[in-house]
Amino acid sequence: MVDSIWSLVPPLLAIIMVLITKRVLLSLGVGIVAAAFFIASFQISESLLLIWESFRDVFVEEGGLNTWNVFILLFVLLLGIITALISMMGGTRAFADWMIKRVKTRAGAQLMTMILGIVIFVDDYFNSLTVGQIAKPVTDKHRVSRAKLAYIVDSTSAPICVIAPVSSWGAYIIGLIGAVFATHGVTTHSALGGFLAMIPMNYYVWSALGVVLVIALTNREYGPMKVHEDRAIQTGQVLDPETKEQVNAEEKLPESKGGRVGDLAIPIIFLVVGVLGSIYVSGYLAAGDDKSFIQIFGEADVALALLCGGIIGLIVTLLLFSRHLKAGELTGKQLGAGFKEGAKSMLPAFAILIFAWSISSLIGLLGTGAYLAALVQSSNLWIGLLPVLVFIVAGFIAFATGTSWGSFALLLPIAGQIAAATEVELILPMLAAVLAGAVFGDHCSPISDTTILSSTGSSCPHIDHVTTQLPYAFTAAFITALGYLAFGLVGHVWVGLIVVVISLVVLFLYLKRTPETLAAEETQPKAGEL
Repeated sequence: MVDSIWSLVPPLLAIIMVLITKRVLLSLGVGIVAAAFFIASFQISESLLLIWESFRDVFVEEGGLNTWNVFILLFVLLLGIITALISMMGGTRAFADWMIKRVKTRAGAQLMTMILGIVIFVDDYFNSLTVGQIAKPVTDKHRVSRAKLAYIVDSTSAPICVIAPVSSWGAYIIGLIGAVFATHGVTTHSALGGFLAMIPMNYYVWSALGVVLVIALTNREYGPMKVHEDRAIQTGQVLDPETKEQVNAEEKLPESKGGRVGDLAIPIIFLVVGVLGSIYVSGYLAAGDDKSFIQIFGEADVALALLCGGIIGLIVTLLLFSRHLKAGELTGKQLGAGFKEGAKSMLPAFAILIFAWSISSLIGLLGTGAYLAALVQSSNLWIGLLPVLVFIVAGFIAFATGTSWGSFALLLPIAGQIAAATEVELILPMLAAVLAGAVFGDHCSPISDTTILSSTGSSCPHIDHVTTQLPYAFTAAFITALGYLAFGLVGHVWVGLIVVVISLVVLFLYLKRTPETLAAEETQPKAGEL
């Protein structure tokens, strides 16, 4: 069952169960058990051993600590504590009151979040966890649902990182592109030059950002998101009342009346600077003789940098908290409660991340991605269809496996090989289509760590984020596919990009129709009624 069509069953089973049952951990658990049984050919003892090893490997790697996973989990924990303490100091409320005077509309609050997501581009994990925390006070005040906030955060994390050369993603992708170019003797572009040339070819990035912009400007929703947004606008409840207690730990805590904007801004600034500084230092020390920005970001230990930045942010938060202790506005016992509730609020994210990493490792052993990649490699289709086909397959692989980086590593060499064997001039568009498809699949996969962290950073129940985001992600993917089809027909990158822009304009005009216009259309006699 390994490396065969049966390898699709466990990930699809987990994803379908998530969407049907709305119970994320149960669904991931079923997928983990199914994958282990498929790998072990239904031998119970071996299957149980595989399940144990998949969870063990989340924390232990090659006999030592799996620092990447552990540091990410600790950073999530620290962020939960920092968020709770900032709220207790009154920083969240003060920042919201300050920003509400400057960001005066719901559209403005959403656009502000989008801009923050674009500006913080150095790492998708950092982006997902921090942008939501910064924007949440403002979007809450403007009655933007947490589901919408999580969608905007998720749409500006990986899609931005994948086109940013000075980022953890850029360094990784440039390394893979360099290997592909060397294998096939491509000398017309350097690895960095090829990466930069592929930016306008990554149609999903522009489609995803465009859909966010259109939805924000038109203030029109569709799919499950409409339920959340209508409730937020009409009642002010940005969360489903049934799940509110699970993610809004700060609402259980006392709040100082002496809160200032600096009680939120200063910890966040030190957090951001601490992470960026730690990324640079760790990369600089590991870069060897080549001290270029690309090499530094490529060698940086991002997980360690997140942990260091989180510790710096917590220390600064505690220093600010001491002012409220001295003033008698808060007590030491309440500080302890803040630590407890802040950490506890992140436990759902902890569990989901651990289960997602476990199922991802088993899916890797099952060969799901390798099987799908082999289908692309063996396809004998019209050359103009290859970019859109690669986009779709890369999207499905990332969706099923929950990892865009794994999809990059798997499909970029294959796409390069197909282009070299058919039309070498297609190598950049083919590689760009892989990047676009992998980001799309990662964007909407319920088992993707960036999807999980976007819901965590926005304090949104994970299943709410997944179900509300899917229609918008698929809209962007459809527009992207049109762009690649246009490119395949005409052979010019800019024609495909123009098709993407025109499609976004059409979507804007369609959604921009006023309620009066819609009502008039509904009262018009249908064909056959005249």
